[in-house]
Amino acid sequence: MLNMFMRRIFYMTLLILILASPLHASQSTITDSEGYACMGEDRTKRQTEEIALQDAKRKAIEQVSTYIQSETEVKDFDLQKDIVNAYAKAKIKIIERKDSWDSLPPKVGDCYRVIIKAEVIPDEEAMKRISHRKELDDPLAPLMVQLRTEKKEYSAGEKIKIFLKGNKPFYARVIYRQADGSLVQIIPNPYRKDNYFQGGVIYEIPSGPDRFELEVIPPFGEEEIIVYASTGQLGNIEVEPAGGVYRITTGLEDLENRTRGVQIAQKGQAGAAQFYETKLKVKTK
Repeated sequence: MLNMFMRRIFYMTLLILILASPLHASQSTITDSEGYACMGEDRTKRQTEEIALQDAKRKAIEQVSTYIQSETEVKDFDLQKDIVNAYAKAKIKIIERKDSWDSLPPKVGDCYRVIIKAEVIPDEEAMKRISHRKELDDPLAPLMVQLRTEKKEYSAGEKIKIFLKGNKPFYARVIYRQADGSLVQIIPNPYRKDNYFQGGVIYEIPSGPDRFELEVIPPFGEEEIIVYASTGQLGNIEVEPAGGVYRITTGLEDLENRTRGVQIAQKGQAGAAQFYETKLKVKTK
């Protein structure tokens, strides 16, 4: 069983859409923010905590709005307007949360602080309009990573190359979800620790220090490529070496949350990191 698993790791089956645009993709921005509120005679502990949380969310959106406007000074005014409007209608997802009261149990006059790492997710329809613009290669536009292969479908014994290109410098984690649900990390791997990519450059995977090949072998079926990319270094996850790649020991949901724990770079008064996720279901035969 172990030998079969190792062979499966070394000769994984990968298929990525031949078109430049991936089948599923989403853009967002991640930032850290803090909320604050004090408990009064007419405000319960729970109400105080909720007010502080809403304060943190509001600040997260404001910080991201400032950051996005400074990062997307593109020549096309309509494109810039679309980007700003997309984030004006953004949703918030809390990735990490730390909180504290002045004292426990809290009493009237005590204050509550909450610090969150928040993913600010822009309006999907607005981002779809942006994705059809040629300016996606512009490094001042939101982060986007393109994937392609030589064809759509692969048969047993064929070897596959992945081609990856971003419109600006980014860090990436490339995951392969096998038909049995197991998760494998191919970038970074035991022989390629560096997961930083320059913008505007086409990268081939596997290549260079990689010590695995992507050869199609059974079991066949529906599988998935997952790519996480960010302008900040991605959060750590639990992995263990498995030949030339890593086997992921955490579940997909935990993997997604931990990956979004990116390092936030401060720029002026707004600290944030752009994030890009793309998933593609694949079929092998």
